[in-house]
Amino acid sequence: MKVLRNLIYREVIQAVLYVTLAFLALFFFFDLVDEMRWVGSGNAGYTTTHALLLVALAIPGHLYELMPIAVLIGAIFVMAKFAQSSEFTIMRTSGMGPWLALRTLLVLGMSFVVLTVAVGDYIAPAADNISQKLRVLGKGQISRGATGAWLKEKQGQHSVAINVGAIKKPGEFVNVRIFEFDANGRIAAQINAQSAQVDEENDQWTLQGVQSTQVTQDGDRTKMVRSNEETMNWPTKVTASMVSGALLKPDRMTTVALFQFIQHLQDNGQAAQKYEIEFWRKVFYPLSCLVMVVLALPFAYLHFRSGGITAYVFGGVMAGISFFLLNNVFGYIGTLQSWWPWLAAAAPGMLYTALSLSAFGWLVLRR
Repeated sequence: MKVLRNLIYREVIQAVLYVTLAFLALFFFFDLVDEMRWVGSGNAGYTTTHALLLVALAIPGHLYELMPIAVLIGAIFVMAKFAQSSEFTIMRTSGMGPWLALRTLLVLGMSFVVLTVAVGDYIAPAADNISQKLRVLGKGQISRGATGAWLKEKQGQHSVAINVGAIKKPGEFVNVRIFEFDANGRIAAQINAQSAQVDEENDQWTLQGVQSTQVTQDGDRTKMVRSNEETMNWPTKVTASMVSGALLKPDRMTTVALFQFIQHLQDNGQAAQKYEIEFWRKVFYPLSCLVMVVLALPFAYLHFRSGGITAYVFGGVMAGISFFLLNNVFGYIGTLQSWWPWLAAAAPGMLYTALSLSAFGWLVLRR
């Protein structure tokens, strides 16, 4: 059994590697074509080298998205090849029953799950942080529309609304506006800063180029005191990843940072469903690799004629693409229909799990 397991592991890993490299090369080409339009477009600081580096830094993010699809296509190809060459029939006569084959593939699938978690939670976010720095150097600041991002925070009896115009680099923002409200909901202060740098160790932002306005009530009269400061330390628990998540796509955040951002939104009475769906998607998405290897196992029990393997591999490609599409579509549907976040994130995996178990039960156990 050890020899057979090693054979399956080696063949599946090689096939998944080839499929992954092919997909990444395709995405690299498309991303490079898209980035090259910015080279020489009036910004002398953005060169071909910058474009190549940015496209290369996007590879970990693509790898995270493609892992379940690559695992499915690679596993289907190997199982179908074993069936066509009767190698799997020999394995069965050597004592590899359906449950042993399933357990063997699940162990292999767990290694892909661990790899997907490592890429999605560590490698891809780190690459995205470097990419943000390069984009700032080459293209200037990163923003989302004209209004930027809005966040809320409670500070004792007061509440605070924070508007960040753009990201200058990770942990440093520009065009920052802060509005403080008292317990009665009346504005108590407004702070405008040209830039802000996050100091997460001391739970504060260092504001630069500050113009502040303090509003006080003296009976029926309202007094406004304006002041200008070069620098100012402003206490807050809003982290750099929270602002990046509000300005950029939430799937670029780590699972822990996304969970903390959700807690922050809920504590301050803000809608968090979009981010909750993304959080549960990051929890369930790596487990899709297990579903894919189970879906591929029944292909080893089919009987192929000459050339028939191509059609089944094509079917595997279509199944992988459909999973990728469903995984994105269900997130939007869940947001629009106000589904439970975990259900919207887990629905594609649950559908493919049911399909995998049905195929396994029909083709493997009953036949």
